[in-house]
Amino acid sequence: MRPVLDTNVIVSAVLSGGSPPDSILRAWRREAFQLATSAPLLSELETVLKREHIAKRLGWSPGERKAFIADLREGATVVIPENRLQVVLADPSDNRVLEAAVAAQADYVVSGDQHLLGLKTCEGVQIVTPARFVAILVAGSR
Repeated sequence: MRPVLDTNVIVSAVLSGGSPPDSILRAWRREAFQLATSAPLLSELETVLKREHIAKRLGWSPGERKAFIADLREGATVVIPENRLQVVLADPSDNRVLEAAVAAQADYVVSGDQHLLGLKTCEGVQIVTPARFVAILVAGSR
């Protein structure tokens, strides 16, 4: 199973221990699935983690932040999207998530973003909430 995690899911995972996003990140570390991402998504994540209110809550040093991003980059399949999508007009940055998912031939996009969740699917990729993805992981481990 190969999902693409939206930046909001990864940020929620590191900020909220015990949450569905945290469970997803822990499952990935246990190799329960193969994470896919892209350079634009990793860059966005780095930018978001540097935001003052998030950096303050995390309490990570710049080195810890870089190590976290490097861990994701090394442990995930990093794809290079070849097609630019214009599916989400209200928030064009959401299209980067879809582009990564299509390039990775992902099974799921996991997001808390209503623009993406409202689509339900994009080019055969299911778009689900973190809670729904946790349920999918649990069902698949039985």
